Amino acid sequence: MIKLLSHLSYVAITSPDVEASVDFYVTQVGLTVVDREDDRVYLRCWGDYYKYSVVVVKGDEPALETMAWRTSSAEALQAAVERIEAAGVTGEWFEGNGIGRAYRFTGPFGHSMTLHWDVTRHHDTEGDAASIYPDRPSRRSKVAGAPRQLDHVTVATSDVDAFVKWYVDVLGFRFMARTVLDEAPVSVFSVLTTNEKSHDLGVVLDGSTRAGRVNHYAFWVDTREELLIAADLLGENGFPIEYGPSIHGIGEQNFLYYREPSSLRIELNTGGYRNYVPDWEANTWRPSQGSNNFYRNSVMPMSMTESFPPADGPSATEEGVPDEIKDALLNPYAKHGQG
Repeated sequence: MIKLLSHLSYVAITSPDVEASVDFYVTQVGLTVVDREDDRVYLRCWGDYYKYSVVVVKGDEPALETMAWRTSSAEALQAAVERIEAAGVTGEWFEGNGIGRAYRFTGPFGHSMTLHWDVTRHHDTEGDAASIYPDRPSRRSKVAGAPRQLDHVTVATSDVDAFVKWYVDVLGFRFMARTVLDEAPVSVFSVLTTNEKSHDLGVVLDGSTRAGRVNHYAFWVDTREELLIAADLLGENGFPIEYGPSIHGIGEQNFLYYREPSSLRIELNTGGYRNYVPDWEANTWRPSQGSNNFYRNSVMPMSMTESFPPADGPSATEEGVPDEIKDALLNPYAKHGQG
């Protein structure tokens, strides 16, 4: 099978108060508004090579409207669609803002995914936004700790292993690692990638009956120092840090989690390793090995088990499962140091 997907290109998220979310992304995160279309606002990071990487859409609750991947070629887009439909899933073609003819479908676990090849490239060549460095699409943001680009998205599903198998078999994602409970053969977290990153798609176990939820999406900053500065400024500006700064075991990225006004979770990432091994075999981690906390010295807050939109049950995390479903899954979730 040819390589079908190249990278995550944008996420579209819903917010009950679009303007509050957009103001947060502009003033606190450091994104730039590039377009408005009805109840949709398009934003980009200073280092994004395309027109946008985040779309904020009017909605009744915080949720993932769609996650979009650019294919490796026009031929790969057509091949991907053929494989999706051969797997029994039917989507639809549409003309997208800045992405031309694109294909959107809902995967077997309820998540909307958009595939496209065409893009509108962004490069400021004059004015205050123009960079003196030819490879930079824009000048570095004046907001301290602003991300260079979109990094990954992590969704929630009722069956982590089955989710991984479908996206590997149908779309050619690379399965990189997973977390299985210490005391039961239950997968609670997996990471997949389309390139050399440790992951651009994560998946956590969902204990609710609502399909298609998202746990968070993440931006990339160049250095750990920028991540720490972002944490400092968020706190100074009255926006609490949910978890971190620390380092993940799986992937070894520095991380910082916080919330935007809709309550949707955002992560900042930096560091970590790159993996170019074509025949990589995914390793299995246990929560006791620190799959989510490299230092194994802290407990993830229970709030991290919230996925979006709200539902009747929480989701798991790399660290295990919360007390509400611990008895069913036999996991020693809250033991200190098993992060």
